[in-house]
Amino acid sequence: MTTTGCNLLPSQEAQAQSDASAQGERGAAAVETAIAETGTLSDPIEYTGTTGPVRRVSLRSQVEGRLLNLNADVGDPVSQGQPLAQLDNRLLTAALNQSEAELAALRSEVVQAEAEVSDAESRVAQAQAELQQAQIEADRLQGLAAEGVISQQEAERGRTVAITAEQAVRSAQEQVRTRQQAVVAARGRVEAQRAVVAEELERRQFSSLTAPIDGVVLERVTEPGNLVQPGDEVLSLGDFSAIKVIVQVSELELATIQTGQAVQVRLDAFPNQTFEGRVSRISPAADPTARLVPVEITMPNPTGQVGSGLLARVTFQSMQAQPIIVPESALTTAEEEKASTLFVVETQDGAATVLARSVQIGDRANGQVEVRAGLQPGETYVVRSSAPLEDGQSVRLSILSETAPQ
Repeated sequence: MTTTGCNLLPSQEAQAQSDASAQGERGAAAVETAIAETGTLSDPIEYTGTTGPVRRVSLRSQVEGRLLNLNADVGDPVSQGQPLAQLDNRLLTAALNQSEAELAALRSEVVQAEAEVSDAESRVAQAQAELQQAQIEADRLQGLAAEGVISQQEAERGRTVAITAEQAVRSAQEQVRTRQQAVVAARGRVEAQRAVVAEELERRQFSSLTAPIDGVVLERVTEPGNLVQPGDEVLSLGDFSAIKVIVQVSELELATIQTGQAVQVRLDAFPNQTFEGRVSRISPAADPTARLVPVEITMPNPTGQVGSGLLARVTFQSMQAQPIIVPESALTTAEEEKASTLFVVETQDGAATVLARSVQIGDRANGQVEVRAGLQPGETYVVRSSAPLEDGQSVRLSILSETAPQ
């Protein structure tokens, strides 16, 4: 099969045919080779954004007070739970002391109410003893009246005394129940006051502000001596264990981006480094005017070298397998049929030969062609040759050639 293409070296193209016919047997043609690699025909779209901490937290006061001291400055690293600021807590301490005094008074009321219950129970026991004695006496008088020793009127008086004693027992028992209810009420007031004391104690603890996360101080919002109200911000903290970058992506490109997709991030502040990140969040809402969708990128920052506010240049890595890209000069076209062919180089015992191989091509751009089938990454192929090539022909590699390791 005679083929054309595989562009000739400029200095040798004119005499290629005459040299080939003059040879009794075909000599080794000079070829320039390259190694098949995957890629894209066009450079990926680059988006710009600004670096920031993966989390930003405001340290705010929960109570009112004058700020006595602030133990952290901008750029200082802090650990979770580390004391950072102290408010004047004298008023809070006074309120706590008052609540504790009221609690002590209520506990005394409980003790007194319990003592009154004991007294009431003692009176019940005494009334029951008197009732028992009155019943015995009434029974004795009734027996004497039946024998005619005393009058029936005297026996009735004994029965009246017994009835009165029984009423006294019921009254004493009612007093016990009343006193017990008073104890329950007093204990309830004690529990309520305990809650007040616990709340006042917690409020006083709020006068000491501690770091809610591990991070770095981004901003001192106020200074010692200022009066701080509940909800006022004192410090701004950032978690730089990872970096967040938000870029605005066109709605037309959104279909090629997925959560978890790998991205490359370059920072002007670190021109010699490329950082790896991933898409952590895609906003469900686009800008109705610009039709841009915010996409959040998160990248690890274990050393903490990347700070906030740096210009970031983000490129998204394709989720699809990339085709092999070869120069158009590597393709040949058969005269009999319009099939694309390139020559693959095989080396054995130091001798190089070329094998013609049909390939399926895709898009073309800027002198490059996609090879979608017929060539594997890492194979060596001919970019250009000094003469037309045939299948199985011996060749010699130019000094510009790339070869795959054997």
